[in-house]
Amino acid sequence: MGLFKRNPFGHILFLKKWLIRIFGGLTHKRYRGFNDLQIDGSEIIRSLPPTNVLFISNHQTYFADVVAMFHVFNASLKGREDNIKNIGYIWNPKLNIYYVAAKETMKEGLLPRILAYAGAITVERTWRAKGQDVQRDVNPNDTENIRIALDDGWVITFPQGTTKPFKPIRKGTAHIIKEHKPIVVPIVIDGFRRSFDKKGLRLKKKGILQSFIIKEPLVIDYENETIDQIVEKIEYAIEQHPSFLKVIPTEEIQLQEELNKQRKWEY
Repeated sequence: MGLFKRNPFGHILFLKKWLIRIFGGLTHKRYRGFNDLQIDGSEIIRSLPPTNVLFISNHQTYFADVVAMFHVFNASLKGREDNIKNIGYIWNPKLNIYYVAAKETMKEGLLPRILAYAGAITVERTWRAKGQDVQRDVNPNDTENIRIALDDGWVITFPQGTTKPFKPIRKGTAHIIKEHKPIVVPIVIDGFRRSFDKKGLRLKKKGILQSFIIKEPLVIDYENETIDQIVEKIEYAIEQHPSFLKVIPTEEIQLQEELNKQRKWEY
């Protein structure tokens, strides 16, 4: 690798590699040590092509979810079987992993700006800005950047666009799938909300069992399935369809119930 070789977004790969190495080393114990990250499906990661893969996942924190994915993906590619033991896997990380993030989130302080260099594709939310509900058109530059990232490697996206559970899937993800026809790999995570603060930067509680389930790629008829059909398929795949509320209460719902009881007791 040339010292100043860049990716399609102009980021110097040598610098990006060192950022991933440093942050990988600093964060490893957050998933193996302070907490216990249980992984399922690492063999699926190894079977994927090097480009045009879209990972879809539920979302629990701003940054801890993505950092865990960098750990799991690189560990899996280096032969780890459903674990992130021996952090040596981070020494030569896959450098064409990108993640979709809100532009305003990645501008909130120095650390998010540094993390953005590791692979963020920043987009403008079409439904919310600065804590207020808005309605605006999709920025064509945002969708073009996602296309460029898919052509170059793997892209992680959180189709609900929020860390709140069971919120609607944004149709923009379905449009991207239908237009660019990537391999779509669902991931379901849990335990991160209890482990970290909302931003995923501060360790909130130790000894939490975190789960990270990688599912088989979705079977999608890119030509004939409608946007609504793809949206529904995503909802089921990342276990955020309303029907999941009727099964076993998730960790987030249980936590909310506890908070509601506490408020009632205070009153």
